[in-house]
Amino acid sequence: MFGRRRKKRDKETERATETEARSQRQGAAGAVSFENEIEPERASQQPAKDADQYRLTGPWDSTEDAPEAERMDLGSMLLPMEQGTEIQVNVAQDKQNKQKIIGVTLVRGKTALQVQPFAAPKSSGLWDEMREELREQVTQQGGKAEDHDGTFGPELQAVIPIKGKKTEDGRQLGQRVRFIGVDGPRWVLRGVIRGEGASKPEVMSEIEQVFANIVVVRGDQPVPPNELLQITVPKKIQEQMAAAAQQRAAQQAAQTGNAGRSPNGSASGPPSGSADGPTTGS
Repeated sequence: MFGRRRKKRDKETERATETEARSQRQGAAGAVSFENEIEPERASQQPAKDADQYRLTGPWDSTEDAPEAERMDLGSMLLPMEQGTEIQVNVAQDKQNKQKIIGVTLVRGKTALQVQPFAAPKSSGLWDEMREELREQVTQQGGKAEDHDGTFGPELQAVIPIKGKKTEDGRQLGQRVRFIGVDGPRWVLRGVIRGEGASKPEVMSEIEQVFANIVVVRGDQPVPPNELLQITVPKKIQEQMAAAAQQRAAQQAAQTGNAGRSPNGSASGPPSGSADGPTTGS
């Protein structure tokens, strides 16, 4: 009788020891308590935000494992340098008459994709607001815009009137444009597609892949939502931009000086300034 009680106590002691050992099991990250269901962190396959489901294959955040590719570092963006693609820096003059980079255009064949990275709040939804603003702008220009479900989620497909171009019977000609965008971690990447990539299905997927290969570098600096993230260009391209600006200024000065000596007696004004900087081919 007493022997059975001892065996029973011994088994209970053994089970208690095993339970304690399991609860104090050591792992690579230190003690892990299975009783409290504390486990080492695992890489989550679920998107951090609802909107992130549309970029499971890109565009990428700089903290994520993007596919290996040759990319140009433009500060807030790393752009894929694929063969047959030209990269154009879009610039405009600010209030101080200084050139400011407002975007980058990737030209591939007869398709142009302009991309712009914007700061966004932690909560998603800024791309929804942007689409509504773009719709209003298109409508004000006399165009039409419709919502579509695209590769990157909701997008806007529009037909924008081409100024000064009409058919022989007087109908206004329009250009097809796709406005695409994705919400990322505290950023939104917006794309404007023109040319064949906005109308031909076989070309759409090709330019979409270029968009998906972009990596956005948000950084830790505070930037108000909806404000364009700073785009910087390599020193070599900066020098090319400065040289191109000087060349345009010289051409304008030359044409202004020759205005009175026009062969047909008419004064020829200076050419309109280009909105693009130098291009880099790959």
